[in-house]
Amino acid sequence: MNNAICMTVIAGFTFLMAAATAWAQPSEDDKLNVFFKSYLEEYFGQQPLAATQLGDHRYDNRLDDISPAARAGWLALAGQTLNALSRQVDYSKLSRDGQIDFEIFQHNLQTQIWEIKNFQTFQEDPRTYGAYLNDSVYLLLTQSTLPKETNIANCLARMAQMPRIVAEAEKTLTHPARPILETAIRQNRGAIDFYEKDIFLLAGDTVQLGQLKTSAASVAASLKKYQEFLEGPLMARADGEWRIGQPRFDKKFELETDAGITAEQNLADAETEFNHVRRDMFVLARQLWCRYFPQKPLPPDDLAGERETILKVIDAIDRDHSTPEELVSDARADIERIKAFIRKRNYIQLPNPDRCEVIVMPEFRRGNSLAYLDNAPPLDPNAHSYYAISPPPSDWTPQQVESFLEEYNHYMLQILTIHEGYPGHYVQLAEAVRVPSLIRRVYQSGAYVEGWAVYGEMTMLNEGYGDGNLQLRLMELKFYLRAVANSILDYKMHCTQITDAEAMEFLTQDAFQSEGEAKLKLIRAKQSSVQLSTYFVGRMAHYRLHQQIERELGDKFDLARYHNAVIAHGSIPVKYLPELVRADLGLAKP
Repeated sequence: MNNAICMTVIAGFTFLMAAATAWAQPSEDDKLNVFFKSYLEEYFGQQPLAATQLGDHRYDNRLDDISPAARAGWLALAGQTLNALSRQVDYSKLSRDGQIDFEIFQHNLQTQIWEIKNFQTFQEDPRTYGAYLNDSVYLLLTQSTLPKETNIANCLARMAQMPRIVAEAEKTLTHPARPILETAIRQNRGAIDFYEKDIFLLAGDTVQLGQLKTSAASVAASLKKYQEFLEGPLMARADGEWRIGQPRFDKKFELETDAGITAEQNLADAETEFNHVRRDMFVLARQLWCRYFPQKPLPPDDLAGERETILKVIDAIDRDHSTPEELVSDARADIERIKAFIRKRNYIQLPNPDRCEVIVMPEFRRGNSLAYLDNAPPLDPNAHSYYAISPPPSDWTPQQVESFLEEYNHYMLQILTIHEGYPGHYVQLAEAVRVPSLIRRVYQSGAYVEGWAVYGEMTMLNEGYGDGNLQLRLMELKFYLRAVANSILDYKMHCTQITDAEAMEFLTQDAFQSEGEAKLKLIRAKQSSVQLSTYFVGRMAHYRLHQQIERELGDKFDLARYHNAVIAHGSIPVKYLPELVRADLGLAKP
């Protein structure tokens, strides 16, 4: 071989080796994914229950070490990971999707650190321990796709560790706020009932039944003693402050909504929107007045008359409601009608197969709301999702039960089902758990999730669901007014000295809520902060984007294509939605 040929061969070989080396080099997006997976391994090792909740079942036989030293380790891991993130991953070399993932990961670490430093939940919130004492077992029997006998074995392993959780709670809890403790007491009663009855219904026929009965009896006995502690010594010192104050509320709002607006801006938007919705409700109530009160003149067109008109029409509609025993079956029937409309209208692509079940809410999860959606965990997406509905509490008077059922009349139950199920939480979250990005599957924006569900209530009716039924539209507006009122109440409860009486008057007189619903909302506002604001924050973001895109596309706007683009990227912070949706639809950046 002459020198020229030899040099050509060597050059070609060198080029191929360089190309192979380049191909073998991980991209910066790959580095981010590897770094995040490494973090999750450590995080799950520290907090096995979080792994279960996210659908990683390798740690299902363990419960967290929740001692002060272990919890200090949680904070240390978050801090070390945050510091290492920008050193391990070059943000400038990431794809745009990678940069968004980087920002989401970074933001969630910052939020986690701030909340650990600013809220002493293990000392001040007895509900914190409930997840270890009941969810840790309940989730294995309802949302794990592992074989049943494996799940029961893991339940037995976790149940054996519960005495140390109870011991840590009794040792650590100091001065909780009374409203928070009262809910923890009710939920613990439900947990006792779960271990005495419901666990066996979920477990079904199993060779491990004998072991399960023995372990469940032991846990129930332990929880009964814990109940004595909650109702006795802890209640005696339940003098903690539930208000978090404006500085912490403002910061928490910024971190948890991650929507690019301040708490004060959101409050101003909510107060303006509140008046608009009230006016729309009055217009509808006037149209319905003669149907319900044909012999009575319409009240005067002033503020008092407006309130009277709306309240009386709502009261008349409220009488058309289910019985406590019919709530779940009525919701199931509503689902079938709603899904049929979604398909006919080509509103959005529905999950296939459909793995959502309607159930009666477990008692240990009751206390704050009528319903919730337990979606399939992001790391076990083939698990079932559960739309849970709570019957009226067993200790309520007949008058309270009637008020509760009137609040969730036949029309309102349809709106609730749109919100929780179709096309709301279930449809959106069933897609979110299948996005390629692991970071986006793990981290979900509450403002996005709740906002999408509230947006769907209005949009479904705008597209023709209900065939223009005025009662249904009035209930939709009432339900939306509740979301708007949530933001106002949330801010005022934590940032001002509003009294319970003033809050109840606002909810019942101005927002047209029943007394029972208003009392539950008042309790919820004292037990949480910012979460109640996410509904309105997210709804406005979704609504405004829809308006902008439809106006821009005109006759070329396709509803299903738009909605599929909105839910295609996971439950991301709403500030990223315009950029990503516009890219999917082939539109230029604004």
